[in-house]
Amino acid sequence: MTASSTDRSARLRWGVLGVARIATTKVIPGMQRGRWTEVDAIASRDAARAREAAAELGIARAYGSYEALLEDPDIDAVYIPLPNHMHAEWTTRAAEAGKHVLCEKPIALTAADAEQLIEVRERTGVRIQEAFMVRTHPQWLGALAIARSGRIGVARSITGYFSFFNDDPANIRNVKAYGGGGILDIGCYLVNTARMIFEGEPRRVCALIEESPATGVDWMASMILDFDGRHAAGTCSTQLAHGQRITIAGTMGRIDIEIPFNAPPDRPCRIFVEDAPSGAVPDRHAVEFETCDQYTIQGDLFSRAVLDGRPAPYPLEDSLENMRVIDALFRSGRSGEWERVAPERGQPARSRH
Repeated sequence: MTASSTDRSARLRWGVLGVARIATTKVIPGMQRGRWTEVDAIASRDAARAREAAAELGIARAYGSYEALLEDPDIDAVYIPLPNHMHAEWTTRAAEAGKHVLCEKPIALTAADAEQLIEVRERTGVRIQEAFMVRTHPQWLGALAIARSGRIGVARSITGYFSFFNDDPANIRNVKAYGGGGILDIGCYLVNTARMIFEGEPRRVCALIEESPATGVDWMASMILDFDGRHAAGTCSTQLAHGQRITIAGTMGRIDIEIPFNAPPDRPCRIFVEDAPSGAVPDRHAVEFETCDQYTIQGDLFSRAVLDGRPAPYPLEDSLENMRVIDALFRSGRSGEWERVAPERGQPARSRH
């Protein structure tokens, strides 16, 4: 489906595969406020749940299977908030049905699976994007602009923290077969935003990972990413008190992002910039960004790209690089050593330097 960017009546018609909480409480309401999105259908393997979600959200059609929604000729694109282990499969099936796809992170469980999705995109000709909403939030774009400007000097260190508490063994985030665990669920944000700010890829990583004896999933992980002399370090956990924060440190100042990932849609966001040139007293002040919904922005940018015949705003190639880092973190957790992110073919992944 294509349309001129001047056709103000055009909207991309969306369906949603699943009734996950993030979809029904955050993403769908955000998309429904968009200028270029229209959420017309929702599906669940439980038809009653689909009808209930449709009624609560004012969605026109409800389906009792994902397949039925994909067969709807009036749906142009699908949003996929299914459990992690289902992302690659249903992204592929949606693309093969001719639907554009916005899929929750992680786009796949391994880099190999993410690489396959690039082939699917090329073969089907649809847009496929991983839903890293932070990539288009004004506070992150503002932080990136400040880092690029030289205002804080040369950015050399990023530290991050992201956690919540959920020890329910039945919850999908604690089921290993479903791709549960902290790294895939929230650690991926620490990796992604470090790569965004440094505008490059780490050459090696190391990780200390704690796994639950009961479930086998990683409930706490600390990581270091080596960007050739620039460092990103962070901890993620699914069994610590809720918290999140990012600090970007440069040679002449720093940026602190107050609520980096769960940015509130009902009030302004703030980042704090500290100018600290050599020999001067640090000057810390807030930069405020107007109230916005990151899910509205994400949905509208993707919809406009499809309507205008342009590539997806956040390319799958970047998602593949993110998964390569995550793969290396898991390898390091097992080996206890530094691991190269993208080892050369035929060469061992481990680095002892």
